[in-house]
Amino acid sequence: MITAIQKMVGRRFRALLTSTPDGRIPWLETVAGGKGPGFYRPDDAPWVVHADMATLVGGVRALLMQALHPGSLAGVREHSRYKDDPLGRLAGTIQWLTVTTYASRESILAEAARVRGMHGKVRGSYIDAEGREREYSASDPELLLWVHIAFMDSFLRCHQAYSAVPIPGGADAYVRLWAQSVEPLGLKEAPQDESELLEAVARFEPQLTVSEHTREVIGWLRRPPLPPVSRLAYLGLFQAALLTLPERQRKMIGLRAWPRWMVVPPTRFFLRALRWLIGPEDPVREAAVDRLRRDGVIA
Repeated sequence: MITAIQKMVGRRFRALLTSTPDGRIPWLETVAGGKGPGFYRPDDAPWVVHADMATLVGGVRALLMQALHPGSLAGVREHSRYKDDPLGRLAGTIQWLTVTTYASRESILAEAARVRGMHGKVRGSYIDAEGREREYSASDPELLLWVHIAFMDSFLRCHQAYSAVPIPGGADAYVRLWAQSVEPLGLKEAPQDESELLEAVARFEPQLTVSEHTREVIGWLRRPPLPPVSRLAYLGLFQAALLTLPERQRKMIGLRAWPRWMVVPPTRFFLRALRWLIGPEDPVREAAVDRLRRDGVIA
């Protein structure tokens, strides 16, 4: 009975994240196929961090951070379908994340080419924090760097706050290894340890600003059109993400975070409970491990 419930919940959970009606993972064959190792192995920090439920909070936090930069905000508002098909946009991001974390090197490079092709179409202009109009392209190294550190810092901070699973090699290992993920996208210089990550976030601080467009996107992030059952859970995830942001960014957003005692223990409990409800089945990681064993990369 428990196994049947876990299979049903797991299928519905995957359907939500992959934007498919039956929960089938469209990029599963990509992870299973190919030959040899990818960028990471099961005992590497990115593999461990991205397999954890705390990434649910980290994803929300990363979107909040990105919304504060007018360049990345313009790309989302003008070139994504976040309002019309939010789960489809989410699925696209998850596809890149999972393929880059778990697939073979050749599959990672093919996925990066797909993303670069999309980035090539994302261009326009925005008003910066000083009121000047600037041209932008999603392929610009500075914008790529901001998006990269927003995701990396968010996954790291939320794992530290809400997961009990230790990171192999610690925060420095995660930052150094995950920097490899953006090289195929064209970003050749990224933080290599936690101190460099903090310095990079601080360097972008003067560029962050809040406009009417920012408030519109953050308002949508606060109350996205999710299925009714998911809305209450998402409210908790949103507050968990908000709480881990630097104080200055929280003040810019203008939303008050709930007290830590109302957020941290319940979030940890919810993520553990969700993991139990979904059960041990994890098709993507299982496919990745099977490929590595088949090719003699791991025993």
